[in-house]
Amino acid sequence: MKYYVESLGCVKNQVDAETMIASLDGAGAEFAENPDDADLVIVNSCGFIEDAKKESINAVINFRNAYPDKKIIMSGCLAQRYQTELRRILGEADAVFGNEDPGGIVSLAFGLTGASPPSKAAPPSAATERLKLLSPPGSAYVKIAEGCDNRCSFCAIPLIRGSLRSRSIDDIVNECATLYGRGVRELCLVAQDLASYGADLDGGGAGRSGKLPELLKALSALQGDFWVRLLYLHPDHFPFGILETMAADRRFLPYFDIPFQHASRKILRAMNRRGDAETYLALTERIRAALPDSVIRSTFLTGFPGETDGDFKILLDFQRAARLDWLGVFIFSREEGVPAYSLRGRPSRKTSRERKRVLEARQTPITCARMDRFIGQSLTALVEGPVAGENGLYLARLFCHAPEIDGAAVIESSANLPAGSFVRCKVTGRSGFDLLLQPAG
Repeated sequence: MKYYVESLGCVKNQVDAETMIASLDGAGAEFAENPDDADLVIVNSCGFIEDAKKESINAVINFRNAYPDKKIIMSGCLAQRYQTELRRILGEADAVFGNEDPGGIVSLAFGLTGASPPSKAAPPSAATERLKLLSPPGSAYVKIAEGCDNRCSFCAIPLIRGSLRSRSIDDIVNECATLYGRGVRELCLVAQDLASYGADLDGGGAGRSGKLPELLKALSALQGDFWVRLLYLHPDHFPFGILETMAADRRFLPYFDIPFQHASRKILRAMNRRGDAETYLALTERIRAALPDSVIRSTFLTGFPGETDGDFKILLDFQRAARLDWLGVFIFSREEGVPAYSLRGRPSRKTSRERKRVLEARQTPITCARMDRFIGQSLTALVEGPVAGENGLYLARLFCHAPEIDGAAVIESSANLPAGSFVRCKVTGRSGFDLLLQPAG
């Protein structure tokens, strides 16, 4: 039985897709790089916001139209949240499968296609057995926890993923060591909120700092030349204990993904967040004082119920003062089942879109200036592969580039640069948001 996986949404969803692939392959199925060659298509859906829901449903419909004779499964977050409804209304899907047990896809897939798995096959269950990675060459995402206890009023994640459930430190360290042994050089730690990691475990610690500092110290004991990148740290309980470890071991990249969402105290309280412009600005300054090369990415949310022109001005003032390296801007999505669903005073769609446009326009020169500071420096680049149709040009990333969401770097080199390898380079210029490199020495 051959199968194809279309994974949508966030990288945490991608890890689930990789676990399904590992389980299916372990049971004797064969991964197809192209849906044309598959007997079964799995759409690993996202259900976080309205646009993501539409994309997931449209993906199933499009696959059904293109392949009327193939079996199609919708899995993932949207399938988890609306299993009953989707089974009733989405006739294009032959089955709907949630995200609570990615490894459980095996019996469903083989049963649906009528194929018989080898009698002695034992589908893998451990995360360390993700042999097929969907991330860029040399990189892997390591999910250190599932679920979330923050209960932001706009967020449906607790409805979809449940409460916080952290993996043990030993389990995570073993997975990272295994991935490094297989040639992975960038280990991206992900969760709904890394800052909460371990708060549900024994000795998780007060102040919701949890055990992330302990985890980084354990990872620091690993031998080898690799990067560790931290993605998604809630600003209201930032674990300052990690800064000392990161300063002492530069394999921990000074890259921080901190979703501030807003800067107006009134709006943040309505979001069930404790911060404000002053405390969030102080956080960025403390990080940069400890790690002067720090790169900070964030997200802002416009159009939240009650957001006035005055609230938006506070956000603009914060944007100017914080000088964030990277910024994503999203419009509030009214999600049933969350507290913000019933809040009144939501700005018009037109106003929300205009505020998003203004933030993005004002961010462009900030990001360009932040990238310009690297020109003339010698930095390590992770090669992703040759630029298609261009001899002597390679796509790469520096520590300031998270996979697939930030800008990138382009290396000009006459030498062959293997994908997934580290190369020491000098930053020679910038083109848009991308940095231009040449091998050093």
